[in-house]
This record gives sequence, structure tokens and C-alpha cells, in this order.
Amino acid sequence: MTYAQEVGERLRRVRAEQGLTLQDVERVSDGAWKAAVVGSYERGDRNISASRLLELAEFYGVSPADVLPGESRRTLEASAGIVLNLDRLQRLGDGYAALRRYCESIQVQRGDFNRRVLSVRGDDLRALAVIQDCSSDELLEQLEAAGALVQDVEA
Repeated sequence: MTYAQEVGERLRRVRAEQGLTLQDVERVSDGAWKAAVVGSYERGDRNISASRLLELAEFYGVSPADVLPGESRRTLEASAGIVLNLDRLQRLGDGYAALRRYCESIQVQRGDFNRRVLSVRGDDLRALAVIQDCSSDELLEQLEAAGALVQDVEA
């Protein structure tokens, strides 16, 4: 099962638990959420962006964690947060551009522009995984393989 399909299953379950049909979602949202689009997210036919996923979770009145696939032990260990090597992250290809922009937005929000590392909360790790269209575990593996995951926070 792909990550998009796992997210879709979670979305479908949350909607069903609220007793809503796809048509109900469109009606209650005054058309902000089209039944066909939500259905394609639920089937995993269409990838949902991180921002839209957060908006849909908010519409359903649930935590974003409720619509993201489960986590492994490694992800749970990282749930307190991780530290990214921004120099190494910068050297990664175009496939990481959105992830870099998200990290830059964190820096802007914090007013932190001169650091070479960035501490990322566990909740942000999930958002980064959605941005990269992978699971949190897969993202951790990718970052570790690229040397962008700082193992020793004191370094």
C-alpha cells in the first residue's frame, strides 16, 4: 500500500466515524471540499498536499496525527524532534526543494537565519514526511543516508 493510500484510508475512516458521506462533506463545507476530490484522496488516486491535509483534518475537527499513518518505533523515538544539518540539506537535489522551503519558513518564524542546524519538532517531522510524500520512517532513512540528520545534538 502506498503512503497516499494509507493517508486515504485514514481520511475515509475519520469521515465515516463522523457519519458523513462524500456528498455530505461537499454540502457541509459549502463546496470548499468537492466530493470527487475528497474521494480521490481517500482512494489514494490523488496526492494531498500537506496544507490541504491539515485543512481537511481541521474541517473534520481532528488532529493531523489522526489522518497520518501509524509510526514505527524509530519514528516514535524521533517524536520529540530531530536536528537537521541545513548545509547537507541544501546540497540535496530538487526533490527536496519543498522540504527546504518548509525549513526556511520555520527559520523565518523563529528569526533564526545564521544557524547551520535546525531542530524540528515531532509534529513538524510528520509534516515534512507529507511534503516529501513518504512515511516518517522513510524520510528519516533518506535524511540519514544523505547525512542531513544530526545524530549528536551537541555537534
